[in-house]
Amino acid sequence: MNDITGVSRHMAPEALMDRSSLGLAAAAAAIRNGEITSEAYTAALLRRARTLAELNAFITIDEAAVLAAARNADKTRAAGSAAPLLGVPLGVKDSYLTKGLPTSLGLDSLAHFVPREDADAVRAIKDAGALVFGKNNLVEMSYGLTGHNAHYGQVKNPHARDRVSGGSSSGSAASVAAGLVPASLGGDTVGSIRVPASLCGVVGFKPTTGRWPRKGVAPISHTLDTTGAFTRSVEDCVLLDQVVTGEQAAEFFDRDYDLKGARLAFAPRQFLDLVDSEVESRFREVVRRLQHAGAEVVEVNLGDDFNALIQTATWGIFAHETMGAISEFLRRHDIPTTFEAIYEGLKPQLRQAWGHIVLPSGAGAISAEAYQTALNASRPEIQHRLNMAFVACGAQVILQPTTPCTAPLIDEQATVHIAGQDVSYLALANHTVSASSVGLPGISLPVGLSRAGLPIGLELDAPLGSDRRLLALARKIEGVLGAEPTAI
Repeated sequence: MNDITGVSRHMAPEALMDRSSLGLAAAAAAIRNGEITSEAYTAALLRRARTLAELNAFITIDEAAVLAAARNADKTRAAGSAAPLLGVPLGVKDSYLTKGLPTSLGLDSLAHFVPREDADAVRAIKDAGALVFGKNNLVEMSYGLTGHNAHYGQVKNPHARDRVSGGSSSGSAASVAAGLVPASLGGDTVGSIRVPASLCGVVGFKPTTGRWPRKGVAPISHTLDTTGAFTRSVEDCVLLDQVVTGEQAAEFFDRDYDLKGARLAFAPRQFLDLVDSEVESRFREVVRRLQHAGAEVVEVNLGDDFNALIQTATWGIFAHETMGAISEFLRRHDIPTTFEAIYEGLKPQLRQAWGHIVLPSGAGAISAEAYQTALNASRPEIQHRLNMAFVACGAQVILQPTTPCTAPLIDEQATVHIAGQDVSYLALANHTVSASSVGLPGISLPVGLSRAGLPIGLELDAPLGSDRRLLALARKIEGVLGAEPTAI
């Protein structure tokens, strides 16, 4: 390991060690302004990653390669480049293809598979000057919500090592929460960004489905899959959103956190039905604080059958599309395996689940007719219900607790305890699945800690295509709540 070098002569050594708490925009500015070199910053993060290796946040880190890339970034800066992410290392979920760096999809059988191309989103951050720090751990094939991987280890929650990180983008969330990287790319099909963001206490952004490129990312469902990001602030989400989409937005970070004119909705009968009392108390306190800051908050009722409707339709689409989506991905990108080989190599619990709901012959697999009903009848009905809040009530966002509980114990992750009931770990996605069902943009913000020191998240879901307005409002809410987290 190289010594940390390139520190500005104006920066004390202890200030360098604080760099692990920098957000994405701040790190980029520090490198751009010459306060620190990319090599020094990257070396400090590598040192921290080794110290916190027990978290299992990364599957692959090529230290020599990322340090060489950092040195090249410093040369590029010296030559006059001002690329927006120049020299900043980012994490990338190991479901994204990365040229020259192994992509395992969470599978032991692909541990040494090195793609010949980058996923489109990875190419975008590289074009903006960012470095791929390493590949984040994930649940096998992104199929799970707790962060357990039988081959690469359980990703541990940085706030409590005996707690789950959430999943499937488990390592991405944990690496940002622990200060190993300032941001990471993840993926979300029914909550795989927002669930771990909530449980680890970071910002998790799921754009409108299809807004961010998905090419080169291992799929589950072409209808539901979304690429997105973990950061330490909404401001950093905006920066990444600009980089990945190429859209430039007007500056709206004026630090004015007045919420007058904001109209927010929440549906207590749908999103507070099965929620731990401490999570509900924090959520209601957040609502009061937003009202005190000038927001109008209205209660809506999405219908007694709403939760059953979204659960049945969304999980049915999710499972029905998996086999075809994965098979096509493997073929298109010349990945040296088959769907059948992946299935046979899955951990027993996951293989059993796939055999039940993913394989067409499975007892729980939905029929082609039921699948079409979910797409063509259920999804439009779900959108109609949500439009009652967005259009009829004039709400800019719908609020709810991101997850119904704080991070469960690793030893009790199969069946979790929520509001006095023992339920499947799938309940962790009870609130995130509604935005996924119809492709809405959603963001999870950290809103404090439980009495046990575990993060609690607030989800904001907005109308289709209103990502920029969602981010602007989320930034104001973040400011009102003082929700900017610091590294563990």
